[in-house]
Amino acid sequence: MTTVRIPEDWPATEEQARAVQDALRAGVILGEPGPPPRTGHVTGVDVAYDDERDVVAAAAVVLDASSLEVVAEATAVGRVSFPYVPGLLAFREIPTVLAALDALPCPPGLVVCDGYGLAHPRRFGLASHLGVLTGLPTIGVAKNPFTFTHDDPDTPRGSASALLAGSEEVGRALRTRDGVKPVFVSVGHRTTLDNACAHTLALTPDHRLPETTRRADALCRKALRETAPA
Repeated sequence: MTTVRIPEDWPATEEQARAVQDALRAGVILGEPGPPPRTGHVTGVDVAYDDERDVVAAAAVVLDASSLEVVAEATAVGRVSFPYVPGLLAFREIPTVLAALDALPCPPGLVVCDGYGLAHPRRFGLASHLGVLTGLPTIGVAKNPFTFTHDDPDTPRGSASALLAGSEEVGRALRTRDGVKPVFVSVGHRTTLDNACAHTLALTPDHRLPETTRRADALCRKALRETAPA
């Protein structure tokens, strides 16, 4: 487990954080298809918090994209690096997530975030932020639609509908299980929305949420428990 310090130049105010978003957003690449589903590695990242102790734990879990077996995993723990502000959650998570990714013994391939990419008020959620900083292809798969609207997808698995900011499609509501509430998929960096949805379906053979998210969620919670005082 890696222990993370907050970077000295990390934003301390909402104004500073939004300025960083504005500066980095221009680096998002949308014209690349990204790796094909079920090939190479795919990595889930997630975080867990202990707000009373001001501690955050991040996990990165690499899966074989074909078999969905775990190839490698790493964790990192540090202090919460930014207050809770909707739309700026990446600034609470990025330092520890980067440390967990850096600790992996193999290339992560596509990175799947439990959150948003372009489906974000400033079109720069965690998946986009992480993608620009690392250069890795990234997608966001969220549990709720945030502030955006959508029609309910048809009942069968694989059905989808546009996630809309007005008339702009910022992602898709995707049904990963027949008749079960959809997940909300958006592009982060260096992939397309069609490919992001295809990856999400490949990662959800048995459950609503991707196996990447399920494994990373369990691991970061375990890491957080292990940092608890005796």
